[in-house]
Order: sequence, then structure tokens, then C-alpha cells
Amino acid sequence: MALPNTHFGYDGIKKILEGKRSLFFAGIGGVSMNSLAHISHLRGFNVSGYDRTPSDVTKKLEDMGVTVYYEADASHMNGIDALIYTVAMPADNPEYSYAKEIGIPLISRADYLGYIMTDYHHRIGISGTHGKSTTTGMIAHVLYHADVDPTVMCGAPLKETGSADIIGGHEYFAFEACEYMDSFLDFNPSIAVVLNVELDHIDYFHSLGEICDSFSRFINIAGENGIAVLNFDDENCKHLADHFSGKIVTFAISDKKADHTAANIEYSNGYPEFDIVSYKKTVTHIKLSVPGEHNISNALAAFAACEVCGIPCDKIAEGIAEYTGVGRRMEKVCKTKNGSDVYTDYAHHPTEITTTLSGAEKICRGKLHIVFQPHTFSRTHELFDDFVSSFAESGADEVTFVDIYPARETNIYGISSSMLSDKISTLGKKSHTAASFEEAAEYVVSTSSPDDMIIVMGAGDVISVVEIIKRKYSL
Repeated sequence: MALPNTHFGYDGIKKILEGKRSLFFAGIGGVSMNSLAHISHLRGFNVSGYDRTPSDVTKKLEDMGVTVYYEADASHMNGIDALIYTVAMPADNPEYSYAKEIGIPLISRADYLGYIMTDYHHRIGISGTHGKSTTTGMIAHVLYHADVDPTVMCGAPLKETGSADIIGGHEYFAFEACEYMDSFLDFNPSIAVVLNVELDHIDYFHSLGEICDSFSRFINIAGENGIAVLNFDDENCKHLADHFSGKIVTFAISDKKADHTAANIEYSNGYPEFDIVSYKKTVTHIKLSVPGEHNISNALAAFAACEVCGIPCDKIAEGIAEYTGVGRRMEKVCKTKNGSDVYTDYAHHPTEITTTLSGAEKICRGKLHIVFQPHTFSRTHELFDDFVSSFAESGADEVTFVDIYPARETNIYGISSSMLSDKISTLGKKSHTAASFEEAAEYVVSTSSPDDMIIVMGAGDVISVVEIIKRKYSL
């Protein structure tokens, strides 16, 4: 079970940290956590932390002078003024348990991030069930290209830095705003972007109504002086506008009444190009360097968010056109010895799978082979039929399943990857399960040919299949 978020808010954390200088980050090597540790170090805090394994991220922190431990121990709490933790951390972590026992203040990652971001002027929070990392990366590239020295926190590695963050100035702060456990309700956006709203995170949100209410609360944090950037092709996003007191800016592909929309869409080898029409006027033409119709929508969101920040239109267009993606979002990683291209993608929700495979079909010259790892038992169980449809109705030629990644859950549902595979097979799509990552890698490579595409897909540890392919079967 995940740990709870704290909700001290800016004033509460300011009071906790007043006159205190030593912060400990439990899970310091994680996405976002390492960025917060880095920023805190730059602000003069004495920063230390724990992570299970050494990595390039933890080495970078150590090179700055941050102390990183690789074995958890209560003694690390000596002299610590506050512990920042990720909710994914187990409650029996020795440092967390000891800090709680003796009264060292505990602050959740989301709460601390909300506190940190208040120092920035333009605070762009990118939310949505799908597309957050891609759109955050796109906005990051625009701001980077515009040379405005942005600070960025993304959920995937950025090609500008090789890490999931850019630590820059205090004028522009773009951040990925995740809805899980209402974490984004601790953030303080001045510009709240919502890409789409669907039912997900079934272990926390029990209905679509609950998740819609959460997104509504998120955009309203921006307040009457803030801006909500909403996708008007998404009905749930559109309804959010009914209860927002600030300025609303809209984008859409299909709804031509939106403030920012696309016209004259064409595809070249699966990569779209189109005109951006802003407030009924064609302002620029963009040819994307990432495939798929969904990236037209992401580009419109990025354009809208950067435009309200005052970034010049030509700089926005150039930045979006040059953007080539973030890590694990249709990322090409290698070519096999038999000539197949290998990609990895983070898609783990049925809509994401459908979107990714639709884009992949447009650039695949041969057969399309998928290795997929379902993420969490609750999501697989509750969205079972949608998962089946997303693969059975796709252009994939074959799907190889590996075991479900449990994350924080136990299998109380009696669900399995083989159940998905069997159902998909009955609908005429070639599908099977692999007993291990090694078996999945060997099978998908041995059954592929030159010009084929292999996509290793999922949000868990299925990336190990890629590493095996690179080590044993790549050029």
C-alpha cells in the first residue's frame, strides 16, 4: 500500500523548514526526487538521501557534494531536520520509520514540489491521463530553444540533458503533474494544462466522476488569475471549463471552435505536418519529428501553453518541429542482427496502446511485433476488455505478453497476462505469453525479419527485454 501524501502546503512547509538546513530524500535517485534534491542543494540546504542502487543520477548528485546511501539505516537520520519521501516507498523503510517515531517532520514529494515551485513566475503544470511526459518534453524543448533558461521536471529523460530535468532560472517552470493519489493537488500551477481525462489508477479512483473532480480541483488551484489550457476534443476536459473561474484557452484537432487548432494535416512516412490556426488566423506551419495524430494534439497543447507565456510564435514553432521525443516514448533503441528496428514505449493504458500502435503502423515498413507487460492487477482487471480491444483491433501482427508488473499490489483479482493473450487469440490476433524476459526477447527477435518493427511496451520493468535484445541480438 502506498504511503499517504502530506498536505502541509506552502505556508506549512515554510514553517517546518524555518531556520533548518538538513534535508534527507528517501528515494533520492527517483524521477523528480533527484531534481528536488538538486534544487535544494543549490538553495543551500545540506542534502543527503537513500536509494537502493547506484545510478548515473545518484553519481551526479554525489559529484555535487550530496551524500547518498545505498543501504537504508535509521542512523542516517542523525542531524536531519526533515525527510522528503516518495509515496511509493514502503512504510517499513528504516529511515522513514525512525523519523516518524522520533518526530522528524515528514514531507511527501508532491507537497515539497508544490512548495519549491512557488518561487517561479510561469508555472506550467502538464496533466492528463495520457501524454504528459511527451508534452512536457515538447514544452521543455520550446523553452530551451527559445533560450529563456527554463527549469523543467519531466517523467522521462529529456534529450536536452539526458536526465528528466533541466535546472535553470526562476521565470519558467514546466512540470509533469501526475494525478495518482491526487498528488497534483499539492502543486501550484499558474497555467494548468489538461490533455485528456479518462478512468485510470483504479486502485485509487473508483469512478470516472472521482477522477474528473480531481482534475477540476487541479485546474482551480491556478485561481481566477490563472489559466487553464484544455483539450476541447475531449468531452471530460470540455466539462472542466464549466467550473473554472480563470482564463480558459482551448486547443483541438476536430473542434474548429477551439482557440488553437490544426488545419491542412498531411502525413509523410507517418510524420504529420499541418498549419496551426490561432484565434481563426493561420500563424505557422509545422512538420513534426515525432509520428502519430496524437502528437498533433500534444503540439497544439504545447503551442497554447507557451503562447500564453509570451514566447514568440516563430520560436514555439521551431522548438516543436525540432522536438524528437523523450525516453521510452516510441524511442528507437537499436536494430537487431536480422534487420528489425527495436523501439520502446511507456504505454500501459488501453488508450495509450491504441494511440501508440496507430502511430507505429504509419512508420512500420514490415510486420509489427509487440512485447507487452501489463501494469498492475487492478488496471488489468478493470480495463480487461479495453486492453483486449486495443490489441485485437490494432495493426500489430503479433503480441507477446510477459507477466503483469504488480507495482504496489497483490493479485486479489485472479487476473493474468495469459488471460489477455488467450482472449486476443480467440479474436484472430496472433498472441502468446512468454515465461521470462529472456524468452520474450529470443522469441520476438527470432520471428522478426528485415524492415519489421519490434516495440517493447509497458510501464514496469519490461525495459529489461530491450537490454537483453541490445546485449545478445543487436548489431
